Amino acid sequence: MHYRGSNVIQALKTLCIATSVLLVSQAMLSAKDSSAPDSTQVWTFKQKEHGWTPYRDCTLDVKDNLLQVNSTGKDPHFGRELKSPAGWKKVKVRLRAPNRLRGELYWKTEQKNGYADERSDKFDTRGNNKDWQDLTFVFYADSPLTGLRFDPSSRKGLVEIESISLEDSEPPRSATATPVDQIKLLEGYKVELLYSVPTDVEGSWVSMTIDPKGRLIASDQYGALYRITPAKIGAKTNDTQVEKLNVDMGMAHGLLYAFDSLYAVVNGGNTRPSGLYRLKDTNGDDQFDDVQFLREIKGAGEHGPHAIILSPDKKSLYIAAGNHTDLPNPEKSLVPRNWDEDLLLPRLWDARGHAAGKLAPGGWICRTDPEGKEFELVSSGFRNEYDIAFNPEGELFTYDADMEWDVGSPWYRPTRVNHVTSGSEFGWRSGTGKWPAYYPDSLPAVVNIGQGSPTGIVFGTGTKFPAKYQQSLFISDWSYGIIYAVHMKPQGASYVATYEKFASATPLPVTDLVVNPVDGALYFTIGGRRTQSGLYRITYTGKESTAPVSATPAELAGYRALRRDLEKYHEQQNEEVVYKVWPYLGHADRHIRYAARIALEHQPVEQWQNCVLIEQDPATLINAGIALARNGKPAVKHALLEKLNGLDWAVLSQTEKMDLLRLYQLVFIRLGEPTERERIDVLAQIDKSYPASDVFMNRELSRLLVYLNAPKVIERTLALQDKALTQEEQIHYAKVLSSLASGWNNDLRKRYFEWYLKSIAHKGGRSFDKFLVNIRAEAIKTLTDAEEKALKPVLEINLEKAEPVSQGPPRPVVKKWTVDELLHAANNDDGQRNFERGREMFAVAACFKCHRFAGEGGTIGPDLTGVGGRFNAQNLLESIIEPSKVISDQYASTMFILDDGRVVNGRVINLSGKNLMVLTDMTNPSDLASINRDSVEEMMPSKSSMMPTGLVDTLTKEEALDLLAYLRSGGNSKHELFKKKD
Repeated sequence: MHYRGSNVIQALKTLCIATSVLLVSQAMLSAKDSSAPDSTQVWTFKQKEHGWTPYRDCTLDVKDNLLQVNSTGKDPHFGRELKSPAGWKKVKVRLRAPNRLRGELYWKTEQKNGYADERSDKFDTRGNNKDWQDLTFVFYADSPLTGLRFDPSSRKGLVEIESISLEDSEPPRSATATPVDQIKLLEGYKVELLYSVPTDVEGSWVSMTIDPKGRLIASDQYGALYRITPAKIGAKTNDTQVEKLNVDMGMAHGLLYAFDSLYAVVNGGNTRPSGLYRLKDTNGDDQFDDVQFLREIKGAGEHGPHAIILSPDKKSLYIAAGNHTDLPNPEKSLVPRNWDEDLLLPRLWDARGHAAGKLAPGGWICRTDPEGKEFELVSSGFRNEYDIAFNPEGELFTYDADMEWDVGSPWYRPTRVNHVTSGSEFGWRSGTGKWPAYYPDSLPAVVNIGQGSPTGIVFGTGTKFPAKYQQSLFISDWSYGIIYAVHMKPQGASYVATYEKFASATPLPVTDLVVNPVDGALYFTIGGRRTQSGLYRITYTGKESTAPVSATPAELAGYRALRRDLEKYHEQQNEEVVYKVWPYLGHADRHIRYAARIALEHQPVEQWQNCVLIEQDPATLINAGIALARNGKPAVKHALLEKLNGLDWAVLSQTEKMDLLRLYQLVFIRLGEPTERERIDVLAQIDKSYPASDVFMNRELSRLLVYLNAPKVIERTLALQDKALTQEEQIHYAKVLSSLASGWNNDLRKRYFEWYLKSIAHKGGRSFDKFLVNIRAEAIKTLTDAEEKALKPVLEINLEKAEPVSQGPPRPVVKKWTVDELLHAANNDDGQRNFERGREMFAVAACFKCHRFAGEGGTIGPDLTGVGGRFNAQNLLESIIEPSKVISDQYASTMFILDDGRVVNGRVINLSGKNLMVLTDMTNPSDLASINRDSVEEMMPSKSSMMPTGLVDTLTKEEALDLLAYLRSGGNSKHELFKKKD
C-alpha cells in the first residue's frame, strides 16, 4: 500500500506540473506580442487589454470585439511599442467607418527610433459603414521594428477596427529586382539574381569594383558604399552577404580597388565635394579608416564625373567624366590645348535648354598617378561617356551617349563605341553644333549602336566564357535594358565592330559590369535614378572551351603599331618630330593621319608653318592645313588660301574633297573672314560642284556656300530641300538658310517659310518641335519689315499647334504584295536595278523615319545598312511584308497589362523611380506612355511587331525590286545589282 500510494501521489504531482506548464505556456503565448521579438503578431480586440495607446486627439475603447477609435481632433493617432525582427514587413488592418478615411501608418526601428514621414505609408478608403475595408502595408525595417503608429483620419468621428496583424513579407513586386526568368540570354549562359537591394535602405547601386578577396564593393547613387560577398557558384544565391561599409563615403559613379586602396570618384557629394578620393585600411580591421581627397573634379549629376579604371601597365589611373564636368586643371595634355567650338554658321542651343552654354572640350578622359598629383588629358569631345575599358592589347574604348531629344534632326548622333586614342577628339558640341563623324579634326566611331543610355562597360578578359566572348566588349544600355556583346575586328590603325544582344529584359536598367577574377563570372548591377536595384551574375554553362585567350604579338603589328609610334610624339616637343611625322600626314588611314597631325600640333607652329605652304601632295597639304588653321595666326590666312586654291577639285578623292571643305571652314572660323578676293577665289574652286551627287557633300557645300553667299545658293538649296528624301536632310537646308539675309526674293522667301508648314508632319525627340520653331525664328530675324509684312499670314501660324500641310496626294495602293510574289520576281530578275529609285522607295515606304541606312535616317529601329550581307532576299521580304513573323529581340515590344484593365504595347526607353516611360509609336519618338511599375499586373513579350504592315503595297513591282536591291547593296551605288547586264 505504501508504494502504491506513493505512485498515486507522484502521478498527481506530475499532472499538476503539466497543468501549470500548460497554463504558463498559454499565458506566455497571449503575452508574447509585447515581449520577445516575434515575426508574426495578431491583435483581435476581445479583451480590454490590447496594448494599443491613444497618443493624440482620440480615445480607444473595446466594444463588441471591436477597437473603437473616437477621433476628437484634426490629428488623431494611436500606437504601441513592440519587437519584431528586421526585414520586409506586412501590416494588415481591417476597419470600417461611416466616412472616407485618409490616413497613414508609421513605423520606427532600433536604428531610427522615431516616427517620420520617410517611414510611413498613406491610405485612402471609400466611405460606407456597411463594408469592411482591408488595408495592407508593406515596408522594410532596416533594424528590429520597435513600434507602430496608426493615423486613421484627419477628421472627428468613429473608426472601428476588427483586427491588426504584423508578419514577415516577401518584397513587393516593385521592391524585387527583375526576375531571372524574364531575362533573355544567349544560349549556353546562366544568370542569377544574387541580391535585390532594398531601395529605401540601401538605395540604387550605380558602380562596382572587385577587392583582392573577390568581394564586390558597390555605391548607391545617392548614398553609401556596400561590400558584397557573393554566394559561391553552385551555392544558394541567398548565401550572398551584404554589409554597409563603415566609412563616410558614397555617391560614387566610379570605384576601383588598386594600389592597396579603394579609389572613389564622387559625383555630387553632400558632405564632400565631387572628385577623386583614396580610401585605405590602415589598421587591418577590414574597414577603411583613412580617406584622402586627391583632386576636386567640379561637376555633378548624370553628366558629372564617372568611371575610374587601372591602366594596362598597372601604374596609373584613368578617369572619365561627362560634358557637365569641368576639366580638373590637368598639368599635361595629349589633346592640343586649342579646342574651340569651330562652327561656321550660328548654333542654336538645345530647344529645352539642356547643356545651354556648355562649351568645348565636352566630356573628357584623363589619366593620373596613384597619388592623383599630376593629371593628363587623354581625350575629349564626348557627350556623356559613363565608363571606359582597355582591351588585352592595351587599347582604350568607351561607349558614348546620344542626345535623345535630338532624334529626327540632322545633328543627332547615335550612341556609339569609340576607340579612345591619344589626343583624340570626338566632336560633341552643344545644341545644333555637334560635329558630323566625317570631320577630319575628329575621329569616328568604331560602331554606332543607336538610341540608348550608355552605362557600364567591360571587356570579357578573365571570364570563363568561350574565346569569342572573352574578347568581346560588353556594354550596357540603361534605358532599353540591354547588355550588348561588341565584337571587334582590327582594321588599319583602329577597329571595326559588330554587336549582338547578350542579355536583356524589361526593365533591366544596367548600371555597371565587372569581371570577377576569382570565379571568372560577369557581374552586373541594375538601378540608378532611385529605380529598383539588384546584383546579378552571369556564368557560362555550355560545352565550348573556356580556356583563357591572350593577345598575340602579331595582332599589334601593322598600322596600329605605327599609330602608337606616332602617339609617342604627343608628349614631346622637338624639332625632329616635324620631320618624323610629316610623311604620315597624308596617309590613307584616317587614324594615322590624325595621330601625325596631333604630334605636329604639339610643336611650335613657327617650326612647320612654311612646310605647309610648300607642300605638293594634296592629302598631306589638307591635313597639315587643318593643323595650321587651328594653330596659325591670322597673317597666314591669305597664303594658306592661295595654296588651297591651287588644288584641282576634279582630281581630289571624295575624302579629300570633304576634308578640304572642312579646312576652309576652319580657316574662316580661326583665321578670319575672307576678303572679297579670297571669297571669289574659293567660290571659283567649289561652287560649280553644288549640288553634288552625295548627300553629305551637299551638306558641307551648302554650309560653306551659304557662308560665302554664293550666287543662286538659295535656289539650289531649296531645290535640294524639295527633293530631299529624309526629314534630317530637309531640316539641314532649312537651318543653313536661316542665317542668310541677302539673295532672296518674295517667291523664294514664301517658298522657304511654307516648308515649315510641311515640317509639322515630321516627328522627333522632345526638343524636335521647338527646334523647328527656333530655326524659323532665326530666319525671321533676317527679314526686312516689308518682307515680314508680306509673309504675315504664313508667319503667324503656330507650328506647335497647326495641322501639317499636305505634301501631295497619297500614293494609290498597287496591290497587297506577298512574300512569294516578290521573291519569285526577284529570283527571276535579270534587269539592271536603279539605285536612286531604290533610295527613293526607301523613303516612300517610310523606312527612313525609323531606320538608319548608309548614315541617313532615324534610329528608333535597327540600322539596316548591313542587312544585305546578313540576310537573303526571302529574309528581307519577310521582314518588310510580314514584320510580326519573326521579331528581333533587340526591337521587340512588351505588352503591359495594368491593374485598371488597360493594355499598353511598346518599348521601355526611360525610367525614374517606379515610373516606366514606354515608346508606343516608333514614328513619334516623343510620344511616351507613363506606367507606374506597381500598377503592372503582368508583362509579356508582344506578338506584334511595332513595325506597321502594308508599307510596300503602294509600290509597283519594279519599284519594290529597286527597294530590295537598295537594301542588299548596303548603300553602295556601284554594287553589281546596279550594273548593266551583258
